[in-house]
Amino acid sequence: MIKIEGLSYTYEDGTEALKNQSFDFSKGDIIAIIGANGAGKSTLFLNIMGIIKPSKGKIMFDGQGLKYNKKALREYRKKIGIVFQDPDKQIFYSNVFDDVAFALRNIGIEESEINTRVNRALSEVDALEFKDKPVHFLSMGQKKRVAIAGTLAIDQDIILFDEPTAGLDPVMTEEIIKILFELKAQGKKIIISSHNMDLIYRVSDYAYILCKGEIISEGKTEEAFLDEDALRRSGLNEPWLVKMHRNLNIPLFKKEEDFFEFMKKQ
Repeated sequence: MIKIEGLSYTYEDGTEALKNQSFDFSKGDIIAIIGANGAGKSTLFLNIMGIIKPSKGKIMFDGQGLKYNKKALREYRKKIGIVFQDPDKQIFYSNVFDDVAFALRNIGIEESEINTRVNRALSEVDALEFKDKPVHFLSMGQKKRVAIAGTLAIDQDIILFDEPTAGLDPVMTEEIIKILFELKAQGKKIIISSHNMDLIYRVSDYAYILCKGEIISEGKTEEAFLDEDALRRSGLNEPWLVKMHRNLNIPLFKKEEDFFEFMKKQ
């Protein structure tokens, strides 16, 4: 499990992206990191992945401080992965199967095991039908599925998602949401960042709200989104279910099905 203690990060130009912040990712199964552009979300993800090193503070994984030598990071990234907003940033091969197999081959997995893992991962994200297709022929949504399959093939325990539904149509957005819930059911830990507040409210069970490098609110998702001051300071919109609760004086629902069922009875 990941915990972050007193994390600060300052870029070379003097910009303080994170300011002595602490996070405990044992507080939920799908944890949201939300805030406006410049809040520090991407910097946090890069620190968690060990791509950049904190100016102060430390990243703790299973009770041990993260080490930054090549061997330690390699072992660490067998357990934690990231799906970037732009899948082209992590798709390296022209062929879908070979791209998903890339990391497995890089760590010396036997080819027969690679075949099993890749096919299973592609099946889990409903992408088997285009496993032999050139990547440049894929849609954005299909590329995101391939990027997710790459992490599933490694069988990582924790997966970071940066804007997983950005640029997707409603149908593909629902498919990604389905994948997120399936990963949760498998016991995977999800850390997600998105500007889509309805998505965040729907899928997450704990949320951190960032503003200019600082946590200004945190709590169970329903509680966090009732913090009007934090949402205003962060430039975030209320999810539509929270708006209904606040403006119509009805119970706060987490699922839209429960809201509709309630309204039918009125």
